[in-house]
Amino acid sequence: MSFHAKIHTIQKRADSLLCVGLDTDAQKLPVHLRSKKNGILEFNKRIIEVTRDLVCAYKINFAFYEALGKEGWAIMEKTLALIPSAVFTIADAKRGDIGNTSSQYARAILNEMGFDSITVAPYMGKDSVQPFLEQKEKGVFLLALTSNQGALDFQYKKIGKKRVFEEVVTTAQQWTTNHNLGFVVGATKSKDIQSVRKLAPDVPFLVPGIGAQGGSVEDVVKYGCTDGGFGVIINASRSILYASIEKDFADTARSEALKLNNEINFFRTKYF
Repeated sequence: MSFHAKIHTIQKRADSLLCVGLDTDAQKLPVHLRSKKNGILEFNKRIIEVTRDLVCAYKINFAFYEALGKEGWAIMEKTLALIPSAVFTIADAKRGDIGNTSSQYARAILNEMGFDSITVAPYMGKDSVQPFLEQKEKGVFLLALTSNQGALDFQYKKIGKKRVFEEVVTTAQQWTTNHNLGFVVGATKSKDIQSVRKLAPDVPFLVPGIGAQGGSVEDVVKYGCTDGGFGVIINASRSILYASIEKDFADTARSEALKLNNEINFFRTKYF
């Protein structure tokens, strides 16, 4: 099954476009877990347990685990093992280097660790992205239009009549016929999500920027979804993970995830 088909199948079965980002910050853990040796892993375990029926995907942000050194890598691998096989996994690693280096990154993250997909930076061009695209069943979310303020520095610059992010979307689709390319498109750039969708009608989007960053759920669904209300993976991290720092953190996280999932599905019904 191709990457695109797998996403569609999981989203249809789960009736969900929601992704929970496991961007777990040790300093923001519930108070009773901060002094525990396995506090981060216990936190992640509970978050997964209470949201697994509400999501289509989990995204693990490598930075929060790499910062902890060897112990962080072990926590990340154990967290990945807790995710049900019926849920899609995203390595938010933002790799991208010369070809032989990217080949090693792809082997490490997609093969050895076993993630379903990875975020990749496009700046170094085709040969830096190609190694991640070689496996049809594994996917790449290429950074196209990001949700941060610095996106204005380069992504909106003109190349002829096209903006840089539009050139990335147009060009990158020529790099694979394996149906395993997606794009990162920030929710805070809502008016431009439609522009990216026009250029990539059937390509899945990973959409950060909902929740704490203030992106519009309605705009993401209306302008980003493909036919039938699929094709976008809407990520929320802080707004779910840290909804409470008390012992009720898991129940509160579930409530926030359920609320967001219901909001997403409301607009899916409205527009599709």
